[in-house]
Amino acid sequence: MPQITVDHSVPFDRRGFALDLHGLVAETVHTSVGVCRTRFREVAEAVVGDGTTDAAVVNVEIALAFGRTDALKAHLAKVVLDLLSRHLKAVDGVRLAVEVRDRESAYRKV
Repeated sequence: MPQITVDHSVPFDRRGFALDLHGLVAETVHTSVGVCRTRFREVAEAVVGDGTTDAAVVNVEIALAFGRTDALKAHLAKVVLDLLSRHLKAVDGVRLAVEVRDRESAYRKV
């Protein structure tokens, strides 16, 4: 089950992004949309670099079950960045990042 966390300091259509993201993740890693879970955490303040700009940030972290190749994870990160850019009203001054990683072996769910 993909566990997705989005930290952001810029407003955008979170629900629309999550719904599109779930379909993209499911298709890319060959799973079902029903097992994707996304949570959003709004960041009150973000400081980028030396702090001389008011850059906003959106960081997406996707944790997958162990076993996906590095190439697949890199591809997923790229297509998620593309999707994210389409969901933001403006990307100028917004620092975007996506990390796709393996979930910890101690992960459990109910």
